[in-house]
Amino acid sequence: MTPTPEQKEAVVAWVAAGDSLSTVQRKLVEQFQLSLTYRDVRFLIDDLNLVLTDTAPKADASDVTRSPAPPSPPAAEKKGLLEKAKEKLGMAADGAEPDSVGADDEVPGGAGTVSVQVDGVTLIPGALASGSVIFSDGVTAKWVVDQYGRPGFTEVSQSDYRPSPADGQAFMQELGVALQQRGL
Repeated sequence: MTPTPEQKEAVVAWVAAGDSLSTVQRKLVEQFQLSLTYRDVRFLIDDLNLVLTDTAPKADASDVTRSPAPPSPPAAEKKGLLEKAKEKLGMAADGAEPDSVGADDEVPGGAGTVSVQVDGVTLIPGALASGSVIFSDGVTAKWVVDQYGRPGFTEVSQSDYRPSPADGQAFMQELGVALQQRGL
């Protein structure tokens, strides 16, 4: 359906007032019961030789001191990598394994002798960070943390190895500290 001259004049006035394509489309339906697709409205504006104006304020690119702060991530994404990794490994927020080591129980020996190193550059696709770890019993492994905060091991020097609860807790603590120092 083609718009009448009266409808075209209304479109000219709306565009001159700074209305967007979607606003013009909505007003055509509301005021004239003329249902046009978004593309048809775009073609109508082009046929009328109209230029849409952007009402959003433009940033001054010449002054870098006034650059806007990057948007903060949603609250769901603000959760730290350490907490996400602990959840993935089934550990409580305090680092203890659920139903095995209580807050008042002493952690058996080996805690604190885990050494975690973060790679300077992560070349693994989909990984946020990577590095290596040496557990208290001398077993070494390469670790990765993916973009969802999930930790994992890629190469372990001993097949079917599972670190002790104390080593698991120490690894998560050392990993959290190492990633926080890197700003991750």
